[in-house]
Amino acid sequence: MPIRSSVLAVGLVLSALVTVPITAVADEVTNFVEEGYAIRGTDPVAYFKEGKPVPGQEEYSTQYQDVTWLFSSAENLAEFEKDPTKYAPQYGGWCATGVSFGLKIPIQPEQWKIVDGKLYLNAHAGAQRHFLKDPQATIAKANENWPTIENTPEGDL
Repeated sequence: MPIRSSVLAVGLVLSALVTVPITAVADEVTNFVEEGYAIRGTDPVAYFKEGKPVPGQEEYSTQYQDVTWLFSSAENLAEFEKDPTKYAPQYGGWCATGVSFGLKIPIQPEQWKIVDGKLYLNAHAGAQRHFLKDPQATIAKANENWPTIENTPEGDL
């Protein structure tokens, strides 16, 4: 009986070790986070409602996908909480053009485009120009690459 208890205990410890790193790095791997916030603290709903990036405020925040999201108003926060997948950027907020090349590159909130009701962010003006030349082709390639790189830290790509 003591051997069986030891095996069970070891199994539980190993199980905990396997699951902890996945949740511990979710905000660093699956989603681009800088200074503790998704999209560098930019309100994702504002892209859709105001047509521009708007800084969020800490008083209007929520957790989604193990990440803190900021909003510029209580109304935008409520809108996001109703349907976060409608407003959250594609590819965990990583550069869409970068993902199309199989890379995770941090974004600049000012480099963005809504295509077919989805928010795409880019790293810089050059990546944005590439994206805008043929958004559908870039999105198709990024959609193909994302499942492969989604859970890989950016430094490992």
